[in-house]
Formats: sequence, structure tokens, C-alpha cells
Amino acid sequence: MEFARRLKPAHLDLLLRIAETGQLQRAAQMVGMSQPAASRILTEIETRAGGALFDRHPKGMAMTTLGTLCVRHGKVILEEYQALDREATRVAAGEIGHVRVGAVTGPAVGVLVPALRQIRVASPDLDLTIEVGPSTELVRGVVEGRFDFVISRLPAEHDSRDFRLYPARSEEVSLLVNPDHPLAGVPNLSLGQLSGFEWVVQDLGSPIRSAVETAFHLRGEAPPKRITNSSSLLVVLSLLEDPRLIAPQAREVGVMLTEGPLQARITRLDLREPISVTPCFVIRDRYRPLSTAAENVLGRVLRLL
Repeated sequence: MEFARRLKPAHLDLLLRIAETGQLQRAAQMVGMSQPAASRILTEIETRAGGALFDRHPKGMAMTTLGTLCVRHGKVILEEYQALDREATRVAAGEIGHVRVGAVTGPAVGVLVPALRQIRVASPDLDLTIEVGPSTELVRGVVEGRFDFVISRLPAEHDSRDFRLYPARSEEVSLLVNPDHPLAGVPNLSLGQLSGFEWVVQDLGSPIRSAVETAFHLRGEAPPKRITNSSSLLVVLSLLEDPRLIAPQAREVGVMLTEGPLQARITRLDLREPISVTPCFVIRDRYRPLSTAAENVLGRVLRLL
């Protein structure tokens, strides 16, 4: 055990080169040391091992039984060292690791998904987790260390001085309907023309719901009375089979559903005046440093904003 603990990677490398070439001088050149130094190190190793590792012959050196044992194990140890060095280098460069991010729905679709596509090309082995949820849960996750960063609004109960905030895109609302809706394709619609229909809207207090209600009030119109509450996009898509229903969603979601490769049987209403939502921020803990991998992902996200 004492012998094994004293062996260094350079010692093992020398033994492997001697076994490979059968020549001490050639092995010394390959590991970058002088022949006298290599001879001295080999003598010290053999002394600690309790026997010769190589038989010396006029034409070269041949491994003894003890030498064969040392070389066999030495190969395994050096391979592990090399693997450790490669992976440590990749971790330091941010090419591997686990990055956890979260976002409200619009930025998740419009920012995180495009960033993920770019990251997969540059760092295919990166372990990336994306979660979608309301701002309160996302920022709580940052505080608790469950997320490296999130794209959301900063809830009123949190002190902005505890975070680093980067402005994100302003968010707009798309009003999604079945193509057979009576107002589908009608240009320049006013909110007054929409209040009599049934709506499926996120829960009370949600940013999109608040933005819709505020838009109606600012224009002196009565907000919709017939409302189904749901924050589930799957439920919304199912309910939009009804040709008289209106569903407000983030603009990025609307684009994905009506223009992207996953087109559903849905269209967007043409509003006279856009409905804007309170803007989001990229939010990270001010006092918790990010890994290099998380810094790389954050940089790509910021470049897309």
C-alpha cells in the first residue's frame, strides 16, 4: 500500500513508456526527462516495490512479473487521470454540468427554447432543466437555490436588492380563437366587440388576466362576464374546439400555435390596440455565483432578448 501511494502519474507514465519501447533512454525522452533522472526514478520505484520491474538485456528491457502487474494497473490509473483532466477542463469551460432555469410561458417559448437549440449545438452534453410556472414560484425557486436564473416578473414581496435583474422583452397578449369564430379574420377589432363571448383565462391576479381586464377598463368597456379559469395550455387547446370561445395567451405562444411547425387549428384575432403585459426580467440571486455552464446559458439568453 505504501508503494502504491507513493507512485505519481509521471512515474506511471515512465513505466508505461519503458514497457512500450524496451529502452530507458527512449522512454525518458518521451516523458520529457533526462536518462539519469529516469534511471534514478526507476531504481526508487523498484526499491519501494520490493523487486525489479524490468530485466535488463543488451538489446533492451523486458517486464518482469511484478513489472507486468504495475504496468497493467498503471494503464488503468493513467486513463482515469486523463479522463478526469478532460472532464474537469470541460466543466471549467461550461461544456458539461447541470443548469436549471425557469420562465413564465411567453419567454419560455420565445427565448428559452431558441436558446436551448443553440446550446445543444455548442454543448451537446450539457444537462439542462427548464420549468414553466408563475412568477411567485419561479422567484421562490431562485431564493431556495432550485434555479440558476429565471425569466419572470419580480413579485412585490421580494426586495429587488437581493437579485440581479436584466430587462427582458415586453410581453403582448394574443387572443386565440377557433378559425370558425364569428370574428376570425375581421380586421381592427375593438374590445367592445369581444366582451359578449365566452373566454378561457388564467386565474385572477395572473399577469395576462390583469392585462386583459385593465385593457377593458381603460377603454371604458365592460370586461367579459362568461369566463372559464384555467392556466393549463392543454385545457385551453381543448376548449378552443368551441368556435365561440376566446383565449388570451402570450404572443410567443400564439405565434407558435398559429405559425410554427406545430400549427394547431387556431387563429389570432386582429385587435385595433395591442394588450400589453407587465414586462419580465431575467432574475438571478445576487449573492450566489453561477457555474461556468450557467453563465454560458445566461449569456445566450441575454443575447436573444
